[in-house]
Amino acid sequence: MSVTSVNPAANATNEYYLTRQSQMESNVRSYPRKLPLAIAKAQGCWVTDVEGTEYLDCLAGAGTLALGHNHPAVIQSIQDTLASGLPLHTLDLTTPLKDAFTEALLAYLPGGKEEYCLQFCGPSGADGTEAAIKLAKTYTGRSTVISFSGGYHGMTHGALAMTGNLSAKNAVNGLMPGVQFMPYPHEYRCPLGLGGEAGVDALTYFFENFIEDVESGVTKPAAVILEAIQGEGGVVTAPVKWLQKIREVTEKHNIVLILDEVQAGFARSGKMFAFEHAGIEPDVVVMSKAVGGSLPLAVLGIKRKFDAWQPAGHTGTFRGNQLAMGTGLASLQVIKEQNLAQNAQERGDFLQAELKKLAQEFPCIGNVRGRGLMIGVEIVDERKPADHMGSLPADAQLAAAIQTACFNNKLLLEKGGRNGTVIRLLCPLIINQEECVEAVARFKKAVAEALKAVRG
Repeated sequence: MSVTSVNPAANATNEYYLTRQSQMESNVRSYPRKLPLAIAKAQGCWVTDVEGTEYLDCLAGAGTLALGHNHPAVIQSIQDTLASGLPLHTLDLTTPLKDAFTEALLAYLPGGKEEYCLQFCGPSGADGTEAAIKLAKTYTGRSTVISFSGGYHGMTHGALAMTGNLSAKNAVNGLMPGVQFMPYPHEYRCPLGLGGEAGVDALTYFFENFIEDVESGVTKPAAVILEAIQGEGGVVTAPVKWLQKIREVTEKHNIVLILDEVQAGFARSGKMFAFEHAGIEPDVVVMSKAVGGSLPLAVLGIKRKFDAWQPAGHTGTFRGNQLAMGTGLASLQVIKEQNLAQNAQERGDFLQAELKKLAQEFPCIGNVRGRGLMIGVEIVDERKPADHMGSLPADAQLAAAIQTACFNNKLLLEKGGRNGTVIRLLCPLIINQEECVEAVARFKKAVAEALKAVRG
């Protein structure tokens, strides 16, 4: 059976395919429960289900589809690679295509190929974080890692151990030992209960003191791993001064600083990498999702000083995906040529401004935050008393209802953050102004409908 012969069954419905999926796939499946559709085709920012219904996609493969669905440059790259005669699988052997992609990607890291080298890992972001931690332990000879509350670094054993959310961790015993969690600044829910600049200043001081205090009880770690913008944690942006202090302290103590740019990277934040907003240079950058131009690929950018691997010190079968390197190269070119970082910034600023206007109309929108096209909308219960910082209690029930209402209004988006109370927008970087206006209109309608359904 060829792929071209696999078309929707006659008179097929979403329910038909979802029922078959439930019969054939593990209970672990997640997105079909929240977004119950079977996709027949997609183009740009739009997805069409098997019933012919069109949806505006503000999920974009959890940030993977920087250029949206089936971008002409991506499709052309796949066709060119197939026509070239290149093998699709090369382990870590090089090809002219890999050479070109490597050079292009290195050019976006601070100092380029003079300062960094690349390591191709297994194809997922979790593979990348696992490799980064192994490298840090190899380089330093130390064994512990500092991660942060709210962080997300993947679902493999080591990556899950460094992830803040407890829902998946509670079911698995014996995760990687030696992970010390520290509080991550939060503009709406300060973990120290201070809020504002006072909270940021206190957390900045706390990190430095924790590392340098001989009575902290924690030995010097091999690595500090963090996201400059927490994605799954609810779109929480790291303050510049805090990030800069972490860079200063880790450098002073020879601790490997790993920036997980899996979701925030590749122009999504308005800059090529989210850490650029703080003007810092990480020791290791973890890249996946958009780096492969919609196909599976994970890459580490490693400061040459820290490239402590011996040959075959970390291997993996699927680290030579030529199709993904081709689509990755095509994506890098489009991002540059069309200045999609600027588009992300401008469209993101518009969306945030409009969503903040909606917050005046709907007090259940407690906080709107993010950078570029990485936006979080925290849903609260404004009927209940605020805490001493003025933050209202989160409303998980209403957030879930808003996501459902968005789906019913043909708008695809995800939730995240504590108890899933943050509606997240991860629009393709190619989204235009008209589509942003449409997204806001559908979201507004969904909020009104959800409020009526939940609160009457």
